[in-house]
Amino acid sequence: MENKNTQLKLQLQSFGFSEKETDVYIALLELGKGTVSKISLQAGINRTTGYDILGSLVSKKLVTVSGKEPKQEHSAEPPTAITEYLKRRVSETETYIKEAEKILPELTLLHTIENRPKIRFYEGLEGLQYVYEDTLTSSETIRAYAAPDDVQRTLPNYFPDYFKRRAKKGIPIRAIFPRTPTAEERQSHDIEEKRDTAFVPADKYYFSPEINIYDNKIMIASWREKLGITIESEEIADAMKKIFELAWAEAKRLDAETKK
Repeated sequence: MENKNTQLKLQLQSFGFSEKETDVYIALLELGKGTVSKISLQAGINRTTGYDILGSLVSKKLVTVSGKEPKQEHSAEPPTAITEYLKRRVSETETYIKEAEKILPELTLLHTIENRPKIRFYEGLEGLQYVYEDTLTSSETIRAYAAPDDVQRTLPNYFPDYFKRRAKKGIPIRAIFPRTPTAEERQSHDIEEKRDTAFVPADKYYFSPEINIYDNKIMIASWREKLGITIESEEIADAMKKIFELAWAEAKRLDAETKK
């Protein structure tokens, strides 16, 4: 009998019932009806747990309650109640599926947005400083297109300290500068500021916005519009790094030619 009960319990558990639910239900089938204490003793569980499990079985309409405490008794419904319960679950699941299909477009849109590049805009001089502060989180060499003339003109009191803090954090930078007297002066501090500079002719390649590429981010500082932008995307950052390497090789070639 015990082996048979064990098989029955395992089958009930395969329907989604917990181990304690099957213990209590089988115990109640054997007793016919009983108080919580009596049923718990038969099922081999404590009385507090018995209350919880019987409450669960009542909600599933497998057990009914009669009388009042302390003489309240629980009775097992006929075993056909199990199939009725499972049918209700199937019906509920079908309803959930239909409702889920209705909201799938909205959920899909949220999922798509979550996986899109994250783009943030920061306005004004404080916004520009904010995007520069984020570059100090870089775990690798920063790749930069920069025009020191615009940098110094827009935030003259910010950058001397920024350069020192970046160097102190051990974050090197490779920078492509349009060749100007201001850029050449900045280049004279390359060693202390952990920078490797390549010059390009200012008459052909002068650019105003600064672009920094690091980790999975692209930072753009628009000096004319006083706007800082960060783009967070592993795919885009990887492409920008590869484009920078091409530009770097050409900038080094042009720089060498100019020196000759």
